[in-house]
Amino acid sequence: MLRRITLLVFALFIFGETWAQHSVARRWNEMLLTAISGDLARPTVHARNLFHTSVAMYDAWAVYSGTAETYLIGKELNGIETELVGVTHVDDVKAAQEEAISYAVYRILKHRFAKSPRADITFLEMDNLMKSLGYDPNFTSTEYTCSPAGMGNYIAQAIIDYGLQDGSNEANSYQNFFYEPVNPPLKVDVPGTSGVVDMNRWQPLQMSQIIDQSGNPLPGNKQIAVTPEWGQVLPFALLPSDASLFTRDNFPYVVYHDPGPAAQHSMTGPGGIEADYQWNHVLVATWSSHLDPADGVLWDISPASIGNITDYPTDLAGFRHFYDIENGGDISPGHSINPKTGQPYAPQIVHRGDYARVLAEFWADGPSSTTPPGHWFEVWNYVNDQPSLVRKWRGQGPALDVLEWDVKTYFTLGGAMHDAAVTAWGIKGWHDSSRPITALRGMAELGQSSDPNLPNYHPGGLPLIPGFIELIQTGDPLQGQQGEYIGDVKMRAWRGPNYVQSPATDVAGVDWIRADFWWPYQRPTFVTPPFAGLISGHSTYSRTAAEVLTAITADPYFPGGMGEFHCEKNLYLVFEDGPSEDITLQWATYRDASDQCSLSRIWGGIHPPMDDIPGRHIGMVLGPAAVLFAEQHFTKDAPPPSDIDELFVYPNPTNCNVQMEYPHEGKLPILITLSDGRLVRSVDATFINSHTSIDLSDLPPGMYVLAGVTGKEGQIGFSQQVVKY
Repeated sequence: MLRRITLLVFALFIFGETWAQHSVARRWNEMLLTAISGDLARPTVHARNLFHTSVAMYDAWAVYSGTAETYLIGKELNGIETELVGVTHVDDVKAAQEEAISYAVYRILKHRFAKSPRADITFLEMDNLMKSLGYDPNFTSTEYTCSPAGMGNYIAQAIIDYGLQDGSNEANSYQNFFYEPVNPPLKVDVPGTSGVVDMNRWQPLQMSQIIDQSGNPLPGNKQIAVTPEWGQVLPFALLPSDASLFTRDNFPYVVYHDPGPAAQHSMTGPGGIEADYQWNHVLVATWSSHLDPADGVLWDISPASIGNITDYPTDLAGFRHFYDIENGGDISPGHSINPKTGQPYAPQIVHRGDYARVLAEFWADGPSSTTPPGHWFEVWNYVNDQPSLVRKWRGQGPALDVLEWDVKTYFTLGGAMHDAAVTAWGIKGWHDSSRPITALRGMAELGQSSDPNLPNYHPGGLPLIPGFIELIQTGDPLQGQQGEYIGDVKMRAWRGPNYVQSPATDVAGVDWIRADFWWPYQRPTFVTPPFAGLISGHSTYSRTAAEVLTAITADPYFPGGMGEFHCEKNLYLVFEDGPSEDITLQWATYRDASDQCSLSRIWGGIHPPMDDIPGRHIGMVLGPAAVLFAEQHFTKDAPPPSDIDELFVYPNPTNCNVQMEYPHEGKLPILITLSDGRLVRSVDATFINSHTSIDLSDLPPGMYVLAGVTGKEGQIGFSQQVVKY
């Protein structure tokens, strides 16, 4: 509980906010985050919970706004239709919105967290919040024409019904339909991989006790893959053209933005550090040697030295330049000045070992985890508490009142986090790639891959790197009582949880260990998440969120040019004692925070670079797409003009181009959307003699709507359905 309490107290102390000054939407979002922290750690499930409650808030606000389109209520969405007729006029619009929001979110949380391990405590807090707001928790009518409370209950029931049809298998507690791991469980308490079959595929772990990232003890002692079939879940702004369909064991895997497979391990070579699989995992191993503040390495971790990356590698060859395999970190140049103050960022010199450990634990966000999507809602709430934040959508137009701002931003961020979950776990489920604990222990079992003339050679083994990965020699403390380990591979790394008897006082430190007994920097009851590696969920969630926050604020920088989180000496770390000094994590931009999160998973022993970079690239696409799609709901469509009969589109159906005739000269934006309103692309068409041509050749077959944007306010001047075959 220390981390979540510290984060909340920090925000309230610095910025002077109180619950009474927060909007109703904010208060219910905080209640959801509390519920998530007491539930099972399922990032995909909670991304969906954040999304669905954000939809509830938005639709409850929109139905009374008079200006905005709802997302679900009164619509047909993904083949699911919800009625909305005869909404009664209300005199106090804001009061009605607040009441409808409260009942909608309250009912959804009661439904979604009924089986939560701490449901009794969470439900008591929910009831108390309802009562403190002046609402009766026992009012259950869904007659939405009579009261905002009924509207809220009606919206909640519609979202609950939608969720039971969205492909998540919620009715069966999100159980997998078909997925089964190909590898036997890895027994983490003994060296090796316990007989791994395929080092390219995910391997569940077996532990004496499993406690998830939120601190909940789980039944049994073997991991069960969490939502590897999540690509089936109905998305927010993802397009059918973004998806690929694959089949394994007669089960269809839907994969959005497929990055292709991870680098593959080979039993026949080529071996050595030049092999992509070896290089990726050796980097994880060498960074494990950084997790000790006693090594004396000092870094400036301020934005003056870290952040401001503008270019990311697009292939495995580029990774070798991007990451520093020996010293840690990446190519970020830092920021010369804080653009908000005009002054240089003050240096913050700390031990690299403290920085790396704090990063690993802060972005792991546990125990009492709100999971990565919830963590980014916490970051956003932190931003919203800063007095210098300007609540103008994309930095333009009038400042929004707090409720409208919170509702619209939660709706956008929630949709984006949900799309990140659907995308990342669709990729994880299909590619089913291994984790570093399997890869490093597995290669160590094979031997060394650097020199056929040295002992214990195997082309699929670990490459030797002096000072980091070597062979055990005679007289080495690791040789064993009878010298049985002479010739085996050793590595300099974090020594593991066996050297931490009391996390409050002990530090495992870094030293030479047998490579087949390598541990990630995690708790011994958690070790590695219960799902495949490629792609990094943290990288995908974080970059998606960073793009959303950048877009909706029209500013890449945190308010004031700095976001901060303080970690107190010898109190913050959970896995072991530390940090050895006070550390304040600092980020100039949202993207800097995202990039830092990505590196944390390498130091934490969870992901190699080949899991990380594709997640960042995909997040750069998901975030802007979610913002654009959310914005389409903020203004009701204008009625078509009277001259609509002057539009002529041909041929229809088409397999390539369509010709369009309309009384207009010069450029005119044309929106190409799906029939449900999701934007495919925007085209600046040039009309000459009232004629233009639109290229649809790269679109998959389906029904599309071509809409012309006219007028200063962006009204839809005309629209036409077109069939692409």
